[in-house]
Amino acid sequence: MSVLLTATCAVPAVGAVVTAALPAGSTSARRRNTKIVAMVFSAATLVLAGAVAARFDPDGARYQLTESYSWIRSFGITFALGVDGIGAVLALLTAVLVPVVLLASWHDADPAPAPPEGSFENRRRTQAFFALVLAVEAMVIVSFYATDVFLFYVFFEAMLIPMYFLIGGFGDRAGGPESARQRSYAAVKFLLYNLLGGLVMLAAVIGLYVIAQEQGLGTFDLQTLTSAVADGRLQIGGTAEKALFLGFFFAFAVKAPLWPLHTWLPNAMGEATAGTAVLITAVVDKVGTFAMLRFCLGLFPDASKTFAPAILVLSLVGIVYGALLAIGQKDIKRLVAYASISHFGFIIMGIFAMTSQGQSGATLYMVNHGISTAAWMLVAGFLISRRGSRLIADYGGVQKVAPVLAGTFLIGGLATLSLPGLAPFVSEFLVLVGTFSRYPAVGIVATFGIVLAALYALLLYQRTMTGPVKEEVRGMPDLKVRELAVVAPLVALTVLLGVYPKPLTDLVNPSVNATLSQVHQTDPAPAHPVSADHGTAQDGTARSGGEHK
Repeated sequence: MSVLLTATCAVPAVGAVVTAALPAGSTSARRRNTKIVAMVFSAATLVLAGAVAARFDPDGARYQLTESYSWIRSFGITFALGVDGIGAVLALLTAVLVPVVLLASWHDADPAPAPPEGSFENRRRTQAFFALVLAVEAMVIVSFYATDVFLFYVFFEAMLIPMYFLIGGFGDRAGGPESARQRSYAAVKFLLYNLLGGLVMLAAVIGLYVIAQEQGLGTFDLQTLTSAVADGRLQIGGTAEKALFLGFFFAFAVKAPLWPLHTWLPNAMGEATAGTAVLITAVVDKVGTFAMLRFCLGLFPDASKTFAPAILVLSLVGIVYGALLAIGQKDIKRLVAYASISHFGFIIMGIFAMTSQGQSGATLYMVNHGISTAAWMLVAGFLISRRGSRLIADYGGVQKVAPVLAGTFLIGGLATLSLPGLAPFVSEFLVLVGTFSRYPAVGIVATFGIVLAALYALLLYQRTMTGPVKEEVRGMPDLKVRELAVVAPLVALTVLLGVYPKPLTDLVNPSVNATLSQVHQTDPAPAHPVSADHGTAQDGTARSGGEHK
């Protein structure tokens, strides 16, 4: 039995413990050592996550590199790990982004210039920040690999604790005199919303176990449960299935976040550091959309089809609502947060369109949104740290004094509006095509989200980077070497996956097809099939030599 998955989860967890145990960062040398140790552990995690993705065989079994260790035997709970193509890709995304976040946040946890003597600011602030980031990484990766429903639930909830402290304890220093109170409010709101979702999910997890046990399947093993649902050995009544589906979906919709359960996100991203904001929207929130694919569709196929139209409407509202509010924002970070709400609407829409194009596009969207939003938010963080303000009105003419910063900010904005040639375009196109093939009206309305995205992205660039140079930004320095090292790989990935997404699609497509088979769905037949005399026959057989009639 391979232990590669356990090692990938354990390395950042061990790194969190080691980082927290290092001598207090009372000097710059100790703080630097803490940061280097955290970077080493995150780099090792990246290597292991890359090895998992490389060893995954798209033509093999759905779950590979499986591991299982007895945990709570009396309830059939195991520490069971297994990776499918979707989990492999999202775990790799997490492993790529965490070192970038750590490097971008290099000075975010340094003590204030004159903290009170003996305070937390003087003692363990740096160790705490970097340890918490590694702890989040470990818990998220376990969530992507977990094949035991109870194990997934434990880490789904546990990741809230380090995120709570990252939001509340290490907020944006450009927030003004009310910053501490606002950070506390944002952290508590984040925790309460997600804890409520988790408690509802716990009730559904217990209900699923009770029903399974009554039918001789006293286990939380996902593979056993999904195969039993598929072949009829586990029969969940219509009302019970709908209730359990809603219990799971509610928790995932809060985490995602889906309108109208989204209101915690703008507060959390606005008050957090730029690196923490990236962890929220590019890493932690992806657990919610991933879980919709793995658990909602796999365990409750009939209920998923029943509620799909309603969920598509909520997604559509989220797309338009998030984009409209992004246009009206005065705060740079809150604008990015509302843009993310709009993008999550596209992801969830692709999932519940229940077509191969839609779900492949949704999975790619999770990856591409993570990369492009990380680039946009981190460059915004560099900009804010220079000026000391999050307000759009406080900027102007930045491209004349910091052209590289302005250029990378523009690339992030263009990726957010899904410019062809950049990574998000491919995924958004697939989501729209997949949705339109089954729900044409939804697909048509969703395209307005693209127009609105162009408005908020380009207006933000125009208001901050162009025009006369404001006096307060006249001496603004351009990106430094460390900041370029943060942005360069994200920009490179955005371009690479925009022109050559095949490595990712090869990994995720088999898992998408398996998910569709679980819900007994096939792609809709074309409204106007190609004739047998031209191109491709209706049965999919390639033909040649036909003439167009």
